[in-house]
Amino acid sequence: MTIIRRASAIGAAVTATACAAIAVAPAAAAAEPAAQRATAAPKAAAAAKYNGACGSGYSVVNSAQIGTKGTVFLTYSSATGKNCVVTVRTTPAKAVHMTASLGFASPTTTVTDTGYYTTYAGPVYLDARGLCVTWRGEISGEVAGKNGTNCGSLTANRH
Repeated sequence: MTIIRRASAIGAAVTATACAAIAVAPAAAAAEPAAQRATAAPKAAAAAKYNGACGSGYSVVNSAQIGTKGTVFLTYSSATGKNCVVTVRTTPAKAVHMTASLGFASPTTTVTDTGYYTTYAGPVYLDARGLCVTWRGEISGEVAGKNGTNCGSLTANRH
């Protein structure tokens, strides 16, 4: 119990410090010449857009940006009860190594599409009703995704 309280106190202190830094940042930025602010701010990477590769009836329920290279999308269809993952490049070009992967822990099941693609990897499908899913995408060695997310209703019937 003591460790949890200390961790909470540390977390609160870090949060307070971060909030204070954010509150101070606009004032500090206002003191800079406008030209300097324009060149100092890094450009945000454009995220890839979901391409509909999973098919009709699938909606994006989660995503993770893979650096500046693309985005991995987790989708779900309430009609089929399946999740789908597709990894999409921001800028299609020469074929590079890409992966789309979707799985759950118990029983251990993972479906993966891996290869050299110009635009996207996947789609891969898995019926994970009532389970948390682990999903990821990879483009040229850069990986993004999440473990144990988008947990369905534990009372769902699995077929």
